[in-house]
Amino acid sequence: MEEADVVRALAALAQPLRLQVFRLLVVGGKTGLTPGAIAEALDVPATTLSFHLKELTNAGLVTQERDGRYLIYRAQFKQMNELLGYLTANCCQGTECLEESQMSCKC
Repeated sequence: MEEADVVRALAALAQPLRLQVFRLLVVGGKTGLTPGAIAEALDVPATTLSFHLKELTNAGLVTQERDGRYLIYRAQFKQMNELLGYLTANCCQGTECLEESQMSCKC
């Protein structure tokens, strides 16, 4: 992962509502969530949510897919795992300190 991508992802997550949205989408897994479901779960207006979903999408942390009349948002687990990998690449002075199964999400 390039440093510019890391900075963009961290900047997107450095806002409380966007962090809550991303965490909710992680919980939603491969199924994803509609904007209505996200807005209801977080008690946030649709217009505010739209702005934050756009920021997360631009950072590559979230994908958007149209399913008929609905938009489905999903956490981009590959990007999330790459970000975590970048942040922990040199932990423990370069030696592995976690088992590989604990180092990334398998969604």
